[in-house]
Amino acid sequence: MVRNTQYAIFTLILLLSLTVVSRAAPNADPEIFLPLIITLPAPIPFGPVHTGEGTYYNATGEGNCAFPASPENMMVAAMNHSDYADAALCGAYVQAIGPNGAIIVRIVDRCPECAPGDIDFSREAFAEIADLVAGRVPISWQLVSYPLDGPIVYHFKDGSNQWWTAIQIRNHSNPIAKLEALDSNGIFQEIPRKSYNYFVADSGLGPGPYTFRVTDVFGQTLTDSSIPHTENGDVAGAAQFPPPP
Repeated sequence: MVRNTQYAIFTLILLLSLTVVSRAAPNADPEIFLPLIITLPAPIPFGPVHTGEGTYYNATGEGNCAFPASPENMMVAAMNHSDYADAALCGAYVQAIGPNGAIIVRIVDRCPECAPGDIDFSREAFAEIADLVAGRVPISWQLVSYPLDGPIVYHFKDGSNQWWTAIQIRNHSNPIAKLEALDSNGIFQEIPRKSYNYFVADSGLGPGPYTFRVTDVFGQTLTDSSIPHTENGDVAGAAQFPPPP
């Protein structure tokens, strides 16, 4: 588990053997192994700093955002109802600071009883910022643009079809502001977002394939064409959102 601190820079060191051998002389120098150091982008905080209280619950990664369970990564949390904002922060990354340190979590659920500014963490995440026995602690937090491997992913809901089409955006570095689909007239039409974190075209989008345009909270867009309808399945896009401009 990697402890995240404010304005941390993640550095991945891969020990790849780069062998330098002299072939000209009969008595060659010993092999020299040089580490290859790759510096990954740092999470970039943005927006206001919020204050509130942190608690914890028995999270699985599932919740009101309708993401699947994530036992391989339990750095997740539920956002208070006010800041959840009808799923606007689903999948967003938050850097939270508590009495014992800082952690970056992904928002996967809504905490209806939490006051504005509060976050309900997984037990694993709460343990990074406070002692579990404390139960409730003061926190501050801020949204971050979080570097991710791979492109954004379009997930089609179970039961989705050409007459009722529901799409969720997954694996996004920045919070999602809008999803649009190209119609038969060549015009992008916005698809409304539900509080359970699916963009739903109640009259459907036809059988596909589709052209989608996804906009993040910074106004940056990703456009993907030839996306086939895959009920209860995932289709990868072509790119990931860059850091804030």
